[in-house]
Amino acid sequence: MERSATVVSLGKQARWRASAVAAAALLALPPAWAADAQAGQRKSQACAVCHGQMGMGAVPDAPHLAGQPQTYLVAQLKAFRSGARQHEVMSVIAKPLSDVDIADLAAWYASLEIEVKPR
Repeated sequence: MERSATVVSLGKQARWRASAVAAAALLALPPAWAADAQAGQRKSQACAVCHGQMGMGAVPDAPHLAGQPQTYLVAQLKAFRSGARQHEVMSVIAKPLSDVDIADLAAWYASLEIEVKPR
């Protein structure tokens, strides 16, 4: 009888730990639902100089941002902001951005649909 009580107890502990790990993982994710694409469009005016009004690179070394996955854009902007990724312009531009600014900008560019056609 003692053995089965221990097994049940360990089972409950394992489920609790698994639930706690899952909750922690969810809390670590960026709040994508809080991102505002319209606010991102307004904030993107400085970006348009190099990346174009609609996120299509306007200068040779500026990548297209339109249609990129939101999580990718968030990760790259945060990497520029922290210094983990370096670029003479983007490192300066990203430095003052808040997490909300980054989420909004990423939501805007991710919301833009692009169409690829063969030449």
